[in-house]
Parts: sequence; structure tokens; C-alpha cells
Amino acid sequence: MPHHKKRHTAWMLPAVLCTTLPTVTLAQTTSSTGYQAADNELSPMVVTATRNKSLVGETSQRVTIITREQIEQQLAITSDPGQVLSNLIPSYSPSRQKLNNSGETLRGRSPLFLVDGVPQTNSLRDGGRDSYTIDLSMVERIEVIHGASAEHGLGATGGIINYVTKSAESGTVNQHAGVSLTSGDDFESEGFGHELDYSISGQSGDWDYLAAVSRQKRGVYFDGNDEIVGMAYHGEIQNSTNYDLFGKLGYWIDDNQNIEFSLNHFYLEVDDDYVPVPGDRAAGVPTTARKGDPEGETSYNEVTMAQLSYSHADWFGNEVNMQVYRQRFRAQFGTTSLGSFPYPDGAGNTLYDQTRNESDKLGGKFTLSRDGLLNDRLTLTTGLDVLQNETSQVLVQTDRAYVPETQFRNYAVFLQGDYDLTDSLSLHTGVRQEYAELDVDNFSTIDRSNVTQDNVSVDGGSPDFEETLFNAGLVYQVTDWAQLYANYSEGFGMPDVGRVLRGVGTPGQDVDTLIDLSPIVTDNREIGARFDWGRYGLELSYYESNSDLGQRIEPDAQGVYRVEREKTEIQGYEITGEAQVSDAHQLRLTYTHAEGESDSDGDGSVDTKLTGRDIAPDTLKLAWSAAWTEKLSTHLQYSRYFDRSFDDPDLEFGGYGLIDASLAYRLPVGRATFGIENLTDEDYFTYYSQSFPQSAALEDDLYFKGRGRTFKVGYQVDF
Repeated sequence: MPHHKKRHTAWMLPAVLCTTLPTVTLAQTTSSTGYQAADNELSPMVVTATRNKSLVGETSQRVTIITREQIEQQLAITSDPGQVLSNLIPSYSPSRQKLNNSGETLRGRSPLFLVDGVPQTNSLRDGGRDSYTIDLSMVERIEVIHGASAEHGLGATGGIINYVTKSAESGTVNQHAGVSLTSGDDFESEGFGHELDYSISGQSGDWDYLAAVSRQKRGVYFDGNDEIVGMAYHGEIQNSTNYDLFGKLGYWIDDNQNIEFSLNHFYLEVDDDYVPVPGDRAAGVPTTARKGDPEGETSYNEVTMAQLSYSHADWFGNEVNMQVYRQRFRAQFGTTSLGSFPYPDGAGNTLYDQTRNESDKLGGKFTLSRDGLLNDRLTLTTGLDVLQNETSQVLVQTDRAYVPETQFRNYAVFLQGDYDLTDSLSLHTGVRQEYAELDVDNFSTIDRSNVTQDNVSVDGGSPDFEETLFNAGLVYQVTDWAQLYANYSEGFGMPDVGRVLRGVGTPGQDVDTLIDLSPIVTDNREIGARFDWGRYGLELSYYESNSDLGQRIEPDAQGVYRVEREKTEIQGYEITGEAQVSDAHQLRLTYTHAEGESDSDGDGSVDTKLTGRDIAPDTLKLAWSAAWTEKLSTHLQYSRYFDRSFDDPDLEFGGYGLIDASLAYRLPVGRATFGIENLTDEDYFTYYSQSFPQSAALEDDLYFKGRGRTFKVGYQVDF
């Protein structure tokens, strides 16, 4: 039918771009700078994470697009989603190599994770699991907006990372199957892992469909000294099993109207046959692990997301998009002997408790956009967002509320305008009005010395907040090959409400007057330049990110993390360059620098360096992709994390460098890949272990080395 052809040029354009280009030549995909090779004159890619559907290379804020080819290139080396993000996103922190991603920041602040625009981040009780809610085999591309943004509401104080899922391919039936095997370089059986994925998609009449399933089993990790990497009670991806079930069904009402339903269920469970062996930080001895039976129930992540969307490309000359969604999030942590977790049983023995974060979101988004106004110079976009989020944290073994149930309601309206002042100068500006309300019942905190007793009683309340958030930016096309941009934007977030509530230690408090529950409003200022010399591209950007009432997490003597509300200021710059030196060889370079301070004494002036929990080290990344023949391609990448010192003398990051490599060969049927992570078998302590402030009770338990040399071989086939 004729309208099928029309729709592929609109919402399917990004997928067409990704699936028709070679796998190994990054310059022939849309790069993070928005440039394409001179011989590839395809249209720019639409960034769906921007509500006005901006084009890559035309935004007043830095945007990075990670294509499916780049994702597959990284997955040929590593199965760690955090490592994939760190390798490909400038100013994203080094991966913790754990299920808990606390401290993996973007430009020194927390990013808002989205899946097809649906928020995954749980700001009210941030357990650091929001980047592990979908398997990357389900993802077509990743859109990254650098710096604070209020376009999707709560949480994007550092930026937005939007996972765009795969869509149905043309044709009645299309199938894909993949398998891979992973092993440490000593080929110990306990380090073996494997991945399986399968998908089927197609179009029939006015219907589109896609169904996919994946399963992954990870073995234990070995460091560069061939010792097992230690287990963290916060959560592990090593020695775990996860699966993902994904489905998408779409129906075209007519040439312009489409309705689509999607469902994703992700489950990751840590196997319960290893226990941690504490290290000795003072002596430089890492935390390791051994065979054993850990106490308590197994740790896991379980996330189910459903969404229904409707779009109309020409409703009285307007483009309309509507979305309703539901997300159920459960994150269970391991047992620990710290803080309030030990408790006595009836026989006088001491047992250890564990917690589970529970969050349920129900929300909707409405967006209306009209272009062609004022002689085709103005585009206006307006909309309404609503969200209700219920969150709590429970003690699993004793069935008590560690964090009371908190209900958060958020309503926002926005207006965004894009106006071409001249043929070479455009203005992008907007305003968003946020209204938020918390609702907490009366509760009692847990006694730190006895988990079966209450400590401090706190009166509940329903504090509400209103914020008017602005953004404004300019893009100036200086020449055919040079573009300048400047941007001011504000982000809106909440502190870790759960940590604030469970940490109340003074009697007589009530929720309505707790200043630590006030929102975090982040001001982001950025200037940058993009250059496109055909086969060569360069983007430079400098940013400042300030908050009068920010958030800093500090551990107390018992190992309980508390929220400190302080003024914070962060500055940094990013450099990205790409060179298509020949049709077969492409080079890429990124360098990022960031520094930040907080006002620890409350005098209004920042005075204390932020630690590795917030700020990434200065980082240099080099990559070389080569297509040697039509069948054989290779990829080589190097990441150098430079040393950094902090005000705390116990924190000192020594720096390290990692080399990864992969090879892909197209067979008569399918494609084979071989990857090596940490090619030189570098023996190092992770950035997290060296730069995060820990209490005395934690420092020997959380002193981890990074993963040593690891091999991965895979095979994929489309049929």
C-alpha cells in the first residue's frame, strides 16, 4: 500500500540509516559530531530525545548519537553496558563494572536514562540500577544530550541518555539470531559466559511487528593478576544471568496516523555461589571472592515497562505525539554487616538483612509541533507531561520499611520555539513550568544499632515545589564548514529522597520543613564549535554546570551514605575529532576534562574538590576502524584515564590505560566476530575503588580491581 513507503521516510529514517551502512566504517554512519563522509549525502538524523525533533549537527547543545553499528562494535568486545557507554560517550565516567552504576556520571552529574522516552531513573531512591533495565540487543541507537535539560522533566541534571529500541524491518518476515562465548585468558570454567539472542519482525498490510528475546550468562571476572574480582553487595554483573523479552506492535490507521504498543521485561539475577573476601586497602590488597553460600536472598534487577503511543503527522497542519507508560522496577541488594543491617534471631544469633528498592511509575506525554510559521522561519512545540511515582525501600528479611513509601506527582507544561533569524543564524528558546508534590506518611527511622527497633519518629507531610525553567541557544553557520553554538539550559531534579528520609536523626522533624528535600536546579552554560571538512570533522565544547543547592553523598562511620545539600560548581571541556583518511580507514579522538567543587562549610563559596563519585578523570580515547576487504574488518581502541588528586589525602587516583580490539569476518552465511577486552592484561584498581570516599567500615570490602584480558567470540546471522 502506498502509505507504507511514505512512513519509512519519517519515523523509520534513523533505522534505515543504521541498517544500510557498512558495519565497520564509523565515518559512514552519523558521527557524534553530526557529520558524514563527503560521499554519503544522506539526510541528518532526527534526535527523538529532543521534543522538537532536532537534527544532529543543528542543535545549540552538544548531542552524541551512538548508532547500532557502534553498539555492535563494542558488544563484540564487552557485554558490560556501562563500559559501552563509557567507551562511546565523551565525559561519561569509567564503568564501575558492577550492577550498581552510582558514580557513573555525565559531565559530573546524574544523567536521565530513558527507553523510547520513558524514564528509567528513580531519583527518589537512587539505587544506581537505572542503566540496567534493557538488553542492548534490543536497542537500535542511543541518543545523548550533554548537559542539564528539562525536556523530559525530572532527573536530567547532567544530561539525557535515551535508548531507542529496534523497529520492524520491511518485508513480511525477518529473523536474526546471535550467539557469543566469553572467557578469561586462562580459560577457567568458572569464568565462561555466553549470550543468545533472537528476533523476528516484519510488516503485513497496515501492521508492523517485532518480537525479541535474549539470554546472557556471565561467569566470574578475573583481574590482570588472574585473581577473581571481588563481589559487591550493591550488585554484580559478573556471575549473573539475565534475560530480556521485548515486543512491539504497530498499526497504521492511515498515511499519517500510527498507534504502537511495546512491552519489555528485563530480569537480571546474581548467582548465589560466591562470597566476597575483603581486601586490605592500606596494604594494596584487593577484595576478591571465593566459592561459598552468601547469606540472604539473591540480588536481582527486575523491570517491566509497557507503553502505548499515538502519532499524527498532519493534524490540521500540526504534528501530534502522545504517549502513556507504566514501569514496575524492583532492585534487590545483597546482605551486609554494615550499619542497621545486623539483627538478632530468636536463638541469640546475629543475622544480616538486605534491602529492596521498589518503584512504580505511571505517566504520560503530549507533544504538539507546528512548523512553517512566519514565512517558514518559525517552529513552535508545546506539550504537557504528567508523572506519578511511588517509591519505597524495604528490609527483606525483617519486612520493615527502611525508606517509607513516598508518592511523587509531577506536572509540567512547556513551550519551545526554533526561529531562523537569518539564513545562517537560528535561535532556540523555551520555557517549562514544573509543579511537583511529595506525599509521605508518618514514619520512624530504623535504629542503627538494632534493626528490630525504631529510632526517630518523623511526621509526614506533602511538600510541593514549583520551578520555572528556561533554555535559550544560538546556532551560527559561519561558513559551509564552520558552525558556532551557545546554550543556556536548566535541569530539574530531586535529591535522593530515600537517603534523606532514612537519615533523619533529630527528633521532632516533619517532612514539610526538611530543606534537604528541596529540588536540585542545575544551570548549564555551554559554548561550542563544529567543523566539517568533508572527510574530517571536529567538535569543541566548553561547559559550566552550577547548582545553588546540589547534592553530595558522604558515608558516615557506620557505612551509611547520607545526603549533603551544598552549592556545587563544575566546569569542563570536550574535544572530538574524526578523520576518514581513506575509504577503508577511519580515526577518532576524544579528550575530556572536568573539575568541580562544593561548598562544604556553607559560607556561599565553593571550597572542596568533588570526588570520583561525581567527577570523571581527564580522559583520552583513540580509535581506529579499518575495512581491509569486503569481508574482513578490525577495530582498535585505547582509553587513557589520567591521574587525579583530591582534598582527601586517602583518595588518590593513579590513572591507567586500556586497549581493546575486535575483528569481524563476513562468512558465506552470517558474520563472525572476535574481541579482546584489556588486550595488554593491565592489572589495575578501578577508578571507583581509588577515588570514591568510603567509611572505615567499607574501604576494605569495596576495593576492587578491574577486569583483566578477556576473549569474546560471536556469530550472528540474518535470515
